[in-house]
Parts: sequence; structure tokens; C-alpha cells
Amino acid sequence: MGILNITFSLLPSEHLQKKIQSEFPGVSFHFSKGIDHAKEAFMDSEVFVTFGEDLTPEWIINAPKLKWIMVMSAGLEKMPFKECRERGILVTNVKGIHKIPMAEFTIGTMLQHVKSMRQLWENEAIDLWDRKVPMGELHGKTVLILGAGAIGGEIARLAKAFGMNTFGVNRSGRPAEYMDKIFTVNHFHDSIPEADFLVSVLPSTKETQYLLTGREIGLMKKEAAFINIGRGDVINEDVLHDALKNGTISHAYLDVFEEEPLPKGHAFWMMENVTVTPHLSGITKKYLPRAFEIFERNLNKYVNKETDFENTVNLERGY
Repeated sequence: MGILNITFSLLPSEHLQKKIQSEFPGVSFHFSKGIDHAKEAFMDSEVFVTFGEDLTPEWIINAPKLKWIMVMSAGLEKMPFKECRERGILVTNVKGIHKIPMAEFTIGTMLQHVKSMRQLWENEAIDLWDRKVPMGELHGKTVLILGAGAIGGEIARLAKAFGMNTFGVNRSGRPAEYMDKIFTVNHFHDSIPEADFLVSVLPSTKETQYLLTGREIGLMKKEAAFINIGRGDVINEDVLHDALKNGTISHAYLDVFEEEPLPKGHAFWMMENVTVTPHLSGITKKYLPRAFEIFERNLNKYVNKETDFENTVNLERGY
């Protein structure tokens, strides 16, 4: 057996590079910032490690030795799945890696909402002492989480610490830890009126695109808030804009959008009942070290010809 060649189209820290090289001394690693700078190495590699946004069908077709693609992110919207299926290429990702930062982000957002933090910050800026600003609690409130996987489960776990009721939505309807109730994608509408927070952590797939419509938003409490940390196309932005403008719901906390970056002048920037953040709920300094831990475990399985890889992507479904 020849040397196993692995090409990265990302540049991890020198510490991470040395660590993986020392753990797999019989493997040849090529680290490069971008696939264009690693063309020759890529064409000769059996394994490719990427953030998942640089591969095109042409790259796949012209890489005869490629057998495994490790995507160091959870999002897979730009992956050439058709060509991977045709070549029988294994694709794995780092699903679940975002659960800690994204769950903390969500809990922080809900706390900001019930504690009227935006109003308090505005009052502080103008030296206004106002003790009539409404103060609420998370305790006893209900969060409905679209996507009861790793991230949704961690949100529910933390929500339980605050005494919240936790409802989850998944494809199968199977019970999930820390969820008081589970609903399928086709049968969650009856739970919407009970929710104080509707949180979407859904990926972008054919099944999830525009899953939320005016009907679902119309079922929400007027005092409820929508939090989207999944993908922007779970709802048509015009529909959401109209609901917010008409006061159908109280607030939307949006970290993801149909077009990113969110264009300057977009209505969401200027609406008082919309909080815009630049797709950073999953960002953490611990991201790449955690991603490498998953890759190293999978690489160990690959080297030893095992087949039970972590986070194997279903190339038909795209996640």
C-alpha cells in the first residue's frame, strides 16, 4: 500500500498541523489556503478536507484517486452531491460541532428578549433611569425547536435548566432527550400557539425550504418571538417582514438570511422588532480543534479500513 495523501483547502494552526502529523506519521498531509493553491496535491489525493464551499463538479470529475471528502462544517448547500454519488465518494461532516455555541447563543437571545435588554441598552445610552421597563422570565415559557438534533437537543437541555417547556420537531417523531414533546414536520402546527419562542436550527434542504409560511407565523402568539440560527430559506423573507410589520409576532432574532451578507438598506436592518446578527451563532475559538477531533477519529477508522464513520452524509438527502 502506498502513502495516503490528504489535501486540505484550509490552513489550520501550526499546532493542529503538527498534532495530526505526529498522530498519523504514515500519512502525507498537504495544507493550503484554497483549493486553487492545492490543485496538484488535490488531483493526487485520496482524502480531501474542506469547508465545503470550494468544490465544483469539475473538481470531483478530475480527481481520479478521491475516495473521501471531510467537510469541516455542517452546512453542505454547495457540495456537488450528484458527482459524489456517481463516484461513490464518502462524504462526512462535523454535524453537532456547533451545538455548544449555538445553544448558548439561543439561550442568551431568549434572556435578552424577556429581560428587555435592548430597551435597557438604549436607556443607558441616554442616561435614562426607568424602572418600569418590563422584566419577564424564561421559567414556565415554552420553546418550540425546529430540528431536534444535536443543536436542538442542547438548546432544550439548557432551557430545562431555566424551567422551560421544550417542544421539538424532527422527521421521525421519535422521542428526543430533554424534549417534553416531539412532533413530526407534518404535524407540528398544533403546538405553535403554545410557543413563546419558535427556534429554527434547520439546514437548507428540499424538505425545509420555506417550511414556515404565513400560516405557521399566523398561529404564533402575538407576544412570541422567532429565532432563526439555521438557514435563511426556512421562511420567505417577505412573509416574515409582513408579519413583523403587522405585529403578528413581537420580534424576530435573525442570524441567517436568504442572501448573505444581508444587503445594506434591507428592511430588516431598520425594523425595531428585528435583531440582525451576521451568521455568527456557531462561531467559537474552539471550532477547528473540535472539528479536528472528529476528523482524527474518522481518519483512524479510514486507515484501519473500518466503515462506521462519524457523521456520514446521506448523498441523496444532502445532509
